[in-house]
Amino acid sequence: MRIEGVQHHLWLKQAPELGAFYSAELPLDSDYEIRAHAAHRLWRAINGRPPGPSFYQLSAQRRQRLALALRALDGHMDGASYREIAEVLFGRKRIAERSWKTHELRSLIIRLVQDGLALISDGYRALLRPPSRKK
Repeated sequence: MRIEGVQHHLWLKQAPELGAFYSAELPLDSDYEIRAHAAHRLWRAINGRPPGPSFYQLSAQRRQRLALALRALDGHMDGASYREIAEVLFGRKRIAERSWKTHELRSLIIRLVQDGLALISDGYRALLRPPSRKK
Protein backbone atom coordinates (compact mmCIF):
# COMPACT_ATOMS: atom_id res chain seq x y z
CA MET A 1 0.00 0.00 0.00
CA ARG A 2 1.43 3.38 -1.01
CA ILE A 3 0.28 6.47 0.92
CA GLU A 4 1.79 9.90 0.24
CA GLY A 5 4.86 8.36 -1.37
CA VAL A 6 5.57 5.97 1.53
CA GLN A 7 5.36 2.24 0.87
CA HIS A 8 3.63 0.18 3.59
CA HIS A 9 3.70 -3.62 3.47
CA LEU A 10 0.62 -5.42 4.76
CA TRP A 11 -0.31 -9.06 5.15
CA LEU A 12 -4.04 -9.65 5.03
CA LYS A 13 -5.75 -13.00 5.63
CA GLN A 14 -8.30 -12.18 2.92
CA ALA A 15 -8.84 -9.61 0.19
CA PRO A 16 -9.51 -6.10 1.57
CA GLU A 17 -13.05 -4.69 1.49
CA LEU A 18 -14.01 -1.04 1.18
CA GLY A 19 -15.53 0.36 4.36
CA ALA A 20 -14.38 -2.53 6.55
CA PHE A 21 -12.54 -1.95 9.83
CA TYR A 22 -9.13 -3.51 10.34
CA SER A 23 -6.80 -4.06 13.26
CA ALA A 24 -3.10 -4.75 13.51
CA GLU A 25 -2.04 -8.07 15.00
CA LEU A 26 1.53 -7.89 16.28
CA PRO A 27 3.27 -10.99 17.66
CA LEU A 28 5.27 -10.37 20.85
CA ASP A 29 8.52 -11.61 19.33
CA SER A 30 12.00 -10.14 18.93
CA ASP A 31 10.75 -7.92 16.08
CA TYR A 32 7.83 -6.46 18.06
CA GLU A 33 9.41 -3.02 18.42
CA ILE A 34 9.99 -2.78 14.66
CA ARG A 35 6.46 -4.01 13.86
CA ALA A 36 4.86 -1.60 16.37
CA HIS A 37 6.75 1.32 14.87
CA ALA A 38 5.64 0.30 11.35
CA ALA A 39 2.01 -0.08 12.50
CA HIS A 40 2.13 3.38 14.06
CA ARG A 41 3.52 4.86 10.84
CA LEU A 42 0.74 3.18 8.87
CA TRP A 43 -1.93 4.49 11.28
CA ARG A 44 -0.52 8.02 10.97
CA ALA A 45 -0.46 7.81 7.16
CA ILE A 46 -4.03 6.46 6.94
CA ASN A 47 -5.19 9.37 9.11
CA GLY A 48 -3.53 11.97 6.90
CA ARG A 49 -0.66 12.71 9.24
CA PRO A 50 3.00 12.59 8.28
CA PRO A 51 4.28 9.07 8.96
CA GLY A 52 7.33 10.27 10.89
CA PRO A 53 10.86 8.93 10.68
CA SER A 54 11.76 5.41 9.69
CA PHE A 55 12.65 3.05 12.51
CA TYR A 56 16.22 2.68 11.35
CA GLN A 57 18.34 4.44 8.75
CA LEU A 58 21.89 3.72 7.74
CA SER A 59 24.36 6.50 8.45
CA ALA A 60 26.02 8.23 5.51
CA GLN A 61 29.33 6.63 6.53
CA ARG A 62 27.76 3.14 6.58
CA ARG A 63 26.12 3.68 3.17
CA GLN A 64 29.45 4.84 1.73
CA ARG A 65 31.28 1.79 3.10
CA LEU A 66 28.61 -0.56 1.72
CA ALA A 67 28.92 1.07 -1.69
CA LEU A 68 32.71 0.68 -1.58
CA ALA A 69 32.35 -2.95 -0.50
CA LEU A 70 30.06 -3.76 -3.43
CA ARG A 71 32.30 -1.92 -5.91
CA ALA A 72 35.37 -3.74 -4.54
CA LEU A 73 33.52 -7.05 -4.81
CA ASP A 74 32.55 -6.31 -8.42
CA GLY A 75 36.20 -5.74 -9.26
CA HIS A 76 37.26 -8.87 -7.39
CA MET A 77 34.66 -11.00 -9.17
CA ASP A 78 35.82 -9.59 -12.52
CA GLY A 79 39.34 -10.81 -11.73
CA ALA A 80 40.96 -7.50 -10.80
CA SER A 81 43.85 -7.57 -8.35
CA TYR A 82 43.53 -5.84 -4.98
CA ARG A 83 45.92 -3.16 -6.21
CA GLU A 84 43.83 -2.53 -9.34
CA ILE A 85 40.69 -2.26 -7.21
CA ALA A 86 42.43 0.23 -4.90
CA GLU A 87 43.54 2.33 -7.88
CA VAL A 88 39.98 2.50 -9.21
CA LEU A 89 38.36 3.23 -5.84
CA PHE A 90 40.94 5.62 -4.38
CA GLY A 91 43.00 6.81 -7.32
CA ARG A 92 46.46 5.88 -8.47
CA LYS A 93 48.02 8.83 -6.59
CA ARG A 94 47.02 7.37 -3.19
CA ILE A 95 49.07 4.27 -3.89
CA ALA A 96 52.70 5.17 -3.55
CA GLU A 97 55.48 3.27 -5.22
CA ARG A 98 56.37 1.67 -1.90
CA SER A 99 55.64 -1.95 -1.20
CA TRP A 100 52.03 -2.87 -1.87
CA LYS A 101 52.17 -5.83 0.52
CA THR A 102 52.41 -3.47 3.52
CA HIS A 103 50.18 -0.67 2.19
CA GLU A 104 47.22 0.23 4.44
CA LEU A 105 44.90 0.40 1.41
CA ARG A 106 45.67 -3.26 0.64
CA SER A 107 44.23 -4.29 4.00
CA LEU A 108 41.22 -2.02 3.48
CA ILE A 109 40.50 -3.49 0.04
CA ILE A 110 40.74 -7.05 1.39
CA ARG A 111 38.26 -6.16 4.17
CA LEU A 112 35.93 -4.46 1.68
CA VAL A 113 35.92 -7.55 -0.55
CA GLN A 114 35.23 -9.76 2.49
CA ASP A 115 32.38 -7.44 3.52
CA GLY A 116 30.97 -7.61 -0.01
CA LEU A 117 31.13 -11.40 0.02
CA ALA A 118 29.33 -11.46 3.37
CA LEU A 119 26.62 -9.16 1.97
CA ILE A 120 25.85 -11.41 -0.98
CA SER A 121 25.71 -14.51 1.21
CA ASP A 122 22.75 -13.43 3.36
CA GLY A 123 24.52 -10.57 5.13
CA TYR A 124 22.28 -8.06 3.36
CA ARG A 125 19.48 -9.06 5.76
CA ALA A 126 21.36 -7.34 8.58
CA LEU A 127 20.76 -4.06 6.72
CA LEU A 128 17.04 -4.40 7.34
CA ARG A 129 17.23 -4.13 11.10
CA PRO A 130 19.14 -1.87 13.45
CA PRO A 131 22.07 -3.09 15.49
CA SER A 132 20.85 -4.84 18.63
CA ARG A 133 20.42 -2.70 21.72
CA LYS A 134 21.26 -5.04 24.56
CA LYS A 135 20.02 -3.91 27.95
